[in-house]
Amino acid sequence: MVEKRRVKKASDEAAAEEVAVTAGSGNVFADLGFDEPEEELTKAQLASHIRRIVKRRRLTQIAAARVMGIDQPKVSALLNGRLANFSSERLMRLLTALGRDVEITVRAAPRDRARGRIRVVEAA
Repeated sequence: MVEKRRVKKASDEAAAEEVAVTAGSGNVFADLGFDEPEEELTKAQLASHIRRIVKRRRLTQIAAARVMGIDQPKVSALLNGRLANFSSERLMRLLTALGRDVEITVRAAPRDRARGRIRVVEAA
């Protein structure tokens, strides 16, 4: 869905121009045309959890590497969003090495959706 909005430029508060805005699907990887958008989104969400844990614990990349059982360059890639060499399964194993439980729940999709979906949800 394309919608036109009037937007003020930061450099000129008085000037406004029309900008086409397209509503996203909720998955940026699908919007960008990735082959496996749900897998990419899942990996990004799992990596985000890892980043938060590393930051919360104030771990250096070397310390995080020791805890997760990988080398520092892989930690650097992971923390910087370079996930091509990480599978969802591997990211889940890294989360367990960081002391997190990973639970996978399988259930029927609602009747209004023909296809199921994959979601990463953080427990309270």
